[in-house]
Amino acid sequence: MTHKKQLTRSRNNRMVGGVIGGISEYFGWDATIVRVIYVILSIFPVIPGIALYILAWIIIPDSPRRTHRYTHGSRKDITPDDN
Repeated sequence: MTHKKQLTRSRNNRMVGGVIGGISEYFGWDATIVRVIYVILSIFPVIPGIALYILAWIIIPDSPRRTHRYTHGSRKDITPDDN
């Protein structure tokens, strides 16, 4: 069974809204390089970068939260031993 890749805003790699982090995670790129490219492209007035970022922030869904799921109602003790 293959897991279908979905473009979502990153929860782990976000500076403002997680848009650039989500794009970099989706394509497997370094987020710093994607941010630098975004800043360089935003300097040109042809496509206003801020407007595109806000639009992407609205359109791209946030990634789902990771929750711990317990089977049979039991919990695992994750506290370290005090030996």
